[in-house]
Amino acid sequence: MSTPRNGGHSTRRGSKDGIPLGRIAGIPVYLAYSWFIIAAFTVIAVGPVVFVQHPSLGNGAYFVAFAYAVLLALSVLVHELAHALTAKAFSWPTEKIVLNLWGGHTQFESFISSPGRSVVVALAGPAANFVLAAAAWPLVVAHAFSGVAEELTNSFMWANLLIGIFNVLPGLPLDGGRLVESAVWKVTGSQEKGTVAAGWAGRLVAIVLVVWLVAPPLLSGSTPNFTLMLITILVCSFLWMGASGAIQQATLRGRLPSVSAAALAEPAVGIPNSATVADVLGVAPYGTPAVVICGPDGRPQGLVDPAAAAAVPASEVSITFVTAVSTPLADGAYVPWTSSGQELIQYLAQLSGAEYAVVDEAGTVMGLLRQQAVVTAITGKVARRSGRP
Repeated sequence: MSTPRNGGHSTRRGSKDGIPLGRIAGIPVYLAYSWFIIAAFTVIAVGPVVFVQHPSLGNGAYFVAFAYAVLLALSVLVHELAHALTAKAFSWPTEKIVLNLWGGHTQFESFISSPGRSVVVALAGPAANFVLAAAAWPLVVAHAFSGVAEELTNSFMWANLLIGIFNVLPGLPLDGGRLVESAVWKVTGSQEKGTVAAGWAGRLVAIVLVVWLVAPPLLSGSTPNFTLMLITILVCSFLWMGASGAIQQATLRGRLPSVSAAALAEPAVGIPNSATVADVLGVAPYGTPAVVICGPDGRPQGLVDPAAAAAVPASEVSITFVTAVSTPLADGAYVPWTSSGQELIQYLAQLSGAEYAVVDEAGTVMGLLRQQAVVTAITGKVARRSGRP
């Protein structure tokens, strides 16, 4: 499964990614700690089966079961490497490959994609698994091995075949979802619309799999296979969450172009920090526009509290400095008037605080941007205030 960095996924470095396994073709590879969950499940589920088939192995049957998990991880690694190396041909830098509970994912740095290239990179993963399955098939047919080795080879072939087929199903977060995404993207010219469509397709795939694998035994009155039901529910839950995440991220990306500092900022004026409350009341007698305090270098330093300014006795407004009725802004809490979309988000990501002065090219204060206004514009939701009014 390939994950573009510009799709909104966060970056986690170091030990948080898991156990470093080294680099392949310059790409860092990590084994997430969650992988040991699926490895343990494989040992518990497959170990007794191997023991029944080969009782002479004794407890060694569980080591064979662990070998199944390792072979599955290697298959996933080849799958992810196919994504990464194909992307490299298009000069898309790969940040890392992580093997985890759900298989694995390849995370790319920011890049400019196209419908065709997106499909090629996505389908390279399943293609690699089909190649591995095809390479193992002659060995299985010719019975090149015997005993446990033959069973591992057979399992390796079928695992890669199933991984390939599963990943080409037409819905995100599976690789086949990129086909749906690219088709809609090509027709509409909008990648976001394509991602939303592929996300809904992914939800449909999850529903169909549940109905196909779980419903028949329940409707027929027979006892369902507990292991199969558990795996189906877990996998389909993963698909549903991944599809929902893709829809949400595409929706947010689609709103980014309309998010701009100029459009979201409320009116504001700047005054020097040597001014008095009388100066504040002169430019904002009723608390509007917002008043931003600037230092000697012209950089925004604080924000006047209208209630505090109004509470100063009339006899003292001309001798009370504006700094006495203001709250400080975070260091560097100002953004260009012309910033918008991803550029604006990147600016805000580097700043602290929840309020930012908006300045023009000359550094003149033009407005005040509140973090909540940006969040509301992107998500379409107004955050609830905590505490009592």
